[in-house]
Amino acid sequence: MKTQSYLSIIALFFALILSSCSTSTERRIIDPDEEVKGQVRAVLTDAPEVPPRITNKSNTKVIVELEVIEKQMRLADGVDYTFWTFGGKVPGKFIRVRQGDLVEFHLHNHPDNMLPHNIDLHAVTGPGGGAEASLIAPGKSAQFSFRALNQGLYVYHCATAPVGMHIANGMYGLILVEPLEGLPPVDHEFYVMQSEFYTAGGYGDRGHQDSICKSIDEIRLCSDEWRCWSFFRRKCMMVQVGETVRLFMGNGGPNLVSSFHAIGEIFDKVYVEGGTLINNDVQTTLIPAGGSAIVEFKCDVPGTLHLVDHSIFRAFNKGALAQIKVIGDENHNVYTGKEKEEVYLPEGSAIQKIKQDKPENTEPIAELSLEERMEAGERLYKSNCMACHMDHGKGIAGTFPPLVNSDYLKARPDKGIGIILDGLKGEITVNGTTYNNIMPAVSLSDDQVASILTYIHNEFDNGGGLVKAADVKAYRDKQ
Repeated sequence: MKTQSYLSIIALFFALILSSCSTSTERRIIDPDEEVKGQVRAVLTDAPEVPPRITNKSNTKVIVELEVIEKQMRLADGVDYTFWTFGGKVPGKFIRVRQGDLVEFHLHNHPDNMLPHNIDLHAVTGPGGGAEASLIAPGKSAQFSFRALNQGLYVYHCATAPVGMHIANGMYGLILVEPLEGLPPVDHEFYVMQSEFYTAGGYGDRGHQDSICKSIDEIRLCSDEWRCWSFFRRKCMMVQVGETVRLFMGNGGPNLVSSFHAIGEIFDKVYVEGGTLINNDVQTTLIPAGGSAIVEFKCDVPGTLHLVDHSIFRAFNKGALAQIKVIGDENHNVYTGKEKEEVYLPEGSAIQKIKQDKPENTEPIAELSLEERMEAGERLYKSNCMACHMDHGKGIAGTFPPLVNSDYLKARPDKGIGIILDGLKGEITVNGTTYNNIMPAVSLSDDQVASILTYIHNEFDNGGGLVKAADVKAYRDKQ
């Protein structure tokens, strides 16, 4: 009797879960023997752009031409990497077809490439997703065809051994198989993808970085990964208040799951794992490696939406971050912004410290040039200081003091070293304005502190000059 009751409760629990989801349309079954009418050449796009929908009233033959290119490109500020690409960019080209279309696929391996490549499209029903039919050496082309039997948003990737290495070097993209009548119209569609890069150097190391994912054992040991949304900074996504947005989001992996979240928005609709199951009013959706999701929302207020992996250190410390700029009039019936602020200092409050792992290497660090300090300082400022003092260094009125032409900072004999290492509490006056807040102490290395302060003194008109790691060490020793 108890067992029967437990089973009834479990069944009810799963029924409640499933009742919160729905399917977008009745599932269409494709007859692969049905003839297609006419043909079109697929329009392929780089992220964040999405191709226009195919407007034919019936299924057609779609010709896709995709070239594999190995090339050196920028991975991050001051970092170059040799990418293996579908179409010359990472992620690869966005492909758009409809359920029931016949896709004639042409894969070309550029003659200047060093390695054989192929393609595995998760939208393909057939051996290897097309990988067996498309394996080609440099200077060769391969052709195969497939019927797009299933609706959904699918990842494609290279499946040449070692597969993990080819994916980790940038060989992935998305193919959308939408219903014959198309998805419901929205104002904007964007293409977004997340991935990992495993580099020989540590996170933040400058110069050319080589991949270290050369074997299964090495992949298991990788820990210092660069994370990126590959279109970020190439082209800004901009929309207007009141407009609707659809994001085609994929996770190339090769190893990590994405906890996809938009800071400042709620997903009105999520096509779970890129299929036809729809969930509503979602805050964060999981996207497995080699998987996808389609999310939709309406932009009700202006501001910047931050698209992040909510495994949050990956976002703000490793670069899994992108932005959508929403332009238009405020709507205080939806969101007011800050209405009031006052100092709150409970009894016994003290400066807190933000701890970071101390560098394992205790050997003296070679001093950097002014140019090197500025480059490193900009990167460190953005990850440690920008949230309070803003990217322009002007701070937030009445809350966080400006760093631009700061008389308070310029008057300090320690050049500001003590502020970073010890924190700051209580009233201070900066450029004639009084501030009363708490800045936590930040545990950074001598080299990192020197780079941040060199950047602040030069970029924000605080007298310039070069702060050395030795200056920071001398301050610590006195303490």
